[in-house]
Amino acid sequence: METLNQLLKDFSSLAWGLPLLILLIGGGLYLLIRSQFLPFRYIGHAISVLRGKYDDPNDPGQISHFQALTTALSSTIGMGNIAGVALAISVGGPGAMFWMWVSAIVGMATKFFTSTLAIMYRGKDSNGELQGGPMYFITEGLGKNWKFLAIMFCVFGMLGALPVVNVNQLKQAINDIILIPNGVEVSFNTNLIIAAVLVVFTTIVILGGLKRISSIASKMVPSMVLLYFVLVLFILGMNYREVPKYFMMIFTDAFEANFIKGDAVFGGMLGALILLGIKRGAFSNEAGIGTAPMAHGAAKTDEPVREGLVAMLGPVIDTLIVCTLTALAILVTGVWQTTADNGVSLTASAFKDALPYGQYLLMLCVFIFSVSSLFSYAYYGTKCMSFLIGADKKHYYNYLYISSIILAATTEFEAMINFIDGVFAFMAIPTMVATILLAPKVVKELKAYIIRLKQEKNGIKK
Repeated sequence: METLNQLLKDFSSLAWGLPLLILLIGGGLYLLIRSQFLPFRYIGHAISVLRGKYDDPNDPGQISHFQALTTALSSTIGMGNIAGVALAISVGGPGAMFWMWVSAIVGMATKFFTSTLAIMYRGKDSNGELQGGPMYFITEGLGKNWKFLAIMFCVFGMLGALPVVNVNQLKQAINDIILIPNGVEVSFNTNLIIAAVLVVFTTIVILGGLKRISSIASKMVPSMVLLYFVLVLFILGMNYREVPKYFMMIFTDAFEANFIKGDAVFGGMLGALILLGIKRGAFSNEAGIGTAPMAHGAAKTDEPVREGLVAMLGPVIDTLIVCTLTALAILVTGVWQTTADNGVSLTASAFKDALPYGQYLLMLCVFIFSVSSLFSYAYYGTKCMSFLIGADKKHYYNYLYISSIILAATTEFEAMINFIDGVFAFMAIPTMVATILLAPKVVKELKAYIIRLKQEKNGIKK
């Protein structure tokens, strides 16, 4: 196991080098500037689209704008917000959150471009069904000569969609919050029982396909986000005197790196902190990774820009709001300095310290977030396999997926997070390269859409 941990750590370090950082953050900044910040001016319009104001049941696609966003969010809102933020703070201190914010703001532009492209260049799978995602906008937008990038995305996409971090942290939450405090001895066998229950539950849902997944996600995710939101605000209210101090510390420590643990990167500890924040931000909101465009590419719309604007709301909800609340809850309760806990256990310590039965309420949120993520990731993986070997064989992915649940429940957290970090990095390469190359076409489509929107407001039908 130690050898495996070291191999996966080396794999993650190799993937997250300077070239990838330039591609993700530099590429995102390029997209931000290339669009002249236009998408940011239409956030109000994006909310109107999300609320269904522009829905047309006759538009091509499978699910509504709202269902597309909640399907995408059901994979990003979850362990990235609860375990990922806790990991970032336990390793990097308060300043890590600032670099997660940077990742999110840049990621808004990236998600706008990638999800607009997912609608602009939808392709058909071997069953003739309309599909969207990086593999399709690479082949449809850049041409067959670039198919190697689409294949690269799908190969790593099948691995990146495996629910190893979600399952691992759900298992850790069940052990630390429910079993151990009640005197149950945690062992390999108890972890296997947890895995078996998850396998049964996941199998029932994922065999129902995208419509069942999006239907369940659209009901589960908003209610759990609201509950989590209320709980964290209650914790912050109880510790309101500490909030300004730690909020300011997020900014000051972002450039001082006083709490970072580990090796220097890019010549110093600040470099290590920046890399940690960007990496955890990518794990949290998945901007530039390519998962969200697969969900948004299935939306019922004939206006690509509308779906891009809806997708852009993802990092706002996911990182700027939910992750920030988690970070402040961990900081103001002081558990990041008083406990050696990591991942979801650190967040659970904050909830336990601040609220009666807080850890059990967190457990409820963790369970729903984790399970909803299980559904979405299964959909992503089958789409990747469908592209590679045909839609009639995509169900084979479910066997790999279900097997990984057992693996994740019986393996260490560090190994799983390093595996996913590395795989996400290799998914980001084809996604970002194609998005940057196709960016001018998105900008052209955006400007045309704004003209059509103004004409509609003035009573001129398109």
